[in-house]
Amino acid sequence: QVQLVESGGGLVQAGGSLRLSCAASGRIFSDDDMAWYRQAPGKQRELVARVTGGGATIYVASVKGRFTVSRDDAKKMLYLQMNSLKSEDTAVYYCHARQDASEFWGQGTQVTVSS
Repeated sequence: QVQLVESGGGLVQAGGSLRLSCAASGRIFSDDDMAWYRQAPGKQRELVARVTGGGATIYVASVKGRFTVSRDDAKKMLYLQMNSLKSEDTAVYYCHARQDASEFWGQGTQVTVSS
């Protein structure tokens, strides 16, 4: 089993920055894919950024150039550096891990960007 706990959300003005953290525990391995998703009110949950076990990263088009995903496998941490935040980035952000056929979710952290 894998447990994921997010932190770092909050209220920020448009143009500001936040850094989200996800602490993983349990049987998480460096070759497991990890990702950040978000869900805005009334919308479906969407992938924001993913980092594979090999270190490859992908981003949804709307955050490219503004967000950076990274991981520290020694500390079992996943990060999302968010810069130049926009009101449309307001959402609950979830940490996600995929391990073979299993997937795990954190409880989410709220990010609110005021315009």
